[in-house]
Amino acid sequence: MRPLLHPTLVNGRTGDPALYIETLFERRAILFDLGDISALSSRKVQRIGAIFVSHAHVDHFIGFDRLLRLLVGRDTRVSLYGPHGFTDHVQHKLQAYLWNLAHRYSCDLVFTVTEIASNFASKTTQFRLNAAFSREEISIGQINDGVLHQEPSFVIRAAVLDHGTPCLAFAIEEPMHVNVWKNRLAQRGLPVGPWLRQLKNAVRDDLPDDHPIAIRSQTSPSVEHTVRLADLRDLVTVTPGQRIAYVTDIADTPANRAAVVALSRNADVLFIEAAFAQQDEELARERRHLTTAAAGQIARRAGARRVEPFHFSSRYPGEEERLLAEVRAAFSGSAT
Repeated sequence: MRPLLHPTLVNGRTGDPALYIETLFERRAILFDLGDISALSSRKVQRIGAIFVSHAHVDHFIGFDRLLRLLVGRDTRVSLYGPHGFTDHVQHKLQAYLWNLAHRYSCDLVFTVTEIASNFASKTTQFRLNAAFSREEISIGQINDGVLHQEPSFVIRAAVLDHGTPCLAFAIEEPMHVNVWKNRLAQRGLPVGPWLRQLKNAVRDDLPDDHPIAIRSQTSPSVEHTVRLADLRDLVTVTPGQRIAYVTDIADTPANRAAVVALSRNADVLFIEAAFAQQDEELARERRHLTTAAAGQIARRAGARRVEPFHFSSRYPGEEERLLAEVRAAFSGSAT
């Protein structure tokens, strides 16, 4: 099975937090946290359609300036999500610049910002380049079941955690994964092409058997023939979708642990901060961060298939392997 979601820690395990997730076959991406993103190419930044920011500490939000610089002059819309007060942080970023020439742009850059309170009340605001990024209140609502963002291909949920300030953790999940067997295509003499996405969507959406699928080849896109969905179902296999969780900057409290476990249960991969070594547990408690042992224990309790620790403190230069070993020992249950 080829996974749909491809996550990459933009700055590795020690740099600013930013998890770039590309979607297979689609020229778009999402981002968990918005730390320094200078390592991302302009092309990759311009593919980002939604950004989920845990909180607005500088190492989680400084990348907004590069995002803004690369998107001004492009006709695009980006959705941003963050904790209570996040809209003000976005507004202050935007209003730090002069937009007296904004009316000259024929295209419009739009930021739609949704902030989530601890009780999951939400407020959505819009900032448009053509309006000099003035604040436009859109709606007030309530987040149900933690769902911040939903598309046919995936859903993104959040948990509100404590870091001395509200901090969001996120999980992205495919409802299902539809895999096309290329050998079966070849056996049937059917071409590879964009029509396969239509087939996958029809299966995922549980459309009726008589739903028509227009088959076109990449070499002759103007030539097509139509086949019933029922006659194409043998080309695909449906399996449970991927689940990727992202957790950073949280105090090691029973409430935080329970919320993270619920959010990331049975995740294929859990990206979780491990800021401090186990020997520095007191410092971690003071700074409201996790230790390596805590990160591994939480991942184990959640039943994650793989744990990817990150956000290692800069106080451990050259010790990444030791920190990884501590996380893995706790994750495997072999830590003493």
